Amino acid sequence: MKILVSACLLGLRCRYDGQSKPNAAVLALGERHQLIPCCPEQLGGLPTPRSPSEWRGDRIVNREGRDVTEAYRRGGGEAVRLARTLGCELAILKERSPACGSREIYDGSFSGVLIPGQGSAAIALRAAGIPVIGESELDKLG
Repeated sequence: MKILVSACLLGLRCRYDGQSKPNAAVLALGERHQLIPCCPEQLGGLPTPRSPSEWRGDRIVNREGRDVTEAYRRGGGEAVRLARTLGCELAILKERSPACGSREIYDGSFSGVLIPGQGSAAIALRAAGIPVIGESELDKLG
């Protein structure tokens, strides 16, 4: 199966802070599946490193208060295009990210408080019919 994966989970330094979050369990899936790296934030035109961003209502703002919603929406659309072009049947996305979060996101206060919600790419992928899970939900693969 082809699986779209948040690039940071595969060890690529694309996070807001210029770091990665390699996940051994996700990397191990590469033995049985074709993993397609994707960073929706970069695909949306944001630089690396960049100021951290969080959802605030229906908008995404960075720590300085700049509205970056359109870059995140653009990145979500590009993630869908990549998944469709390459025939991905599933997406495994970085939890809690404003782009990739699949169940929880930060509340917009930049204080570490989590609330139920989804990132922009998770929303776009699900709307396109591509199932999305977070890295802690790999047991759903069976």
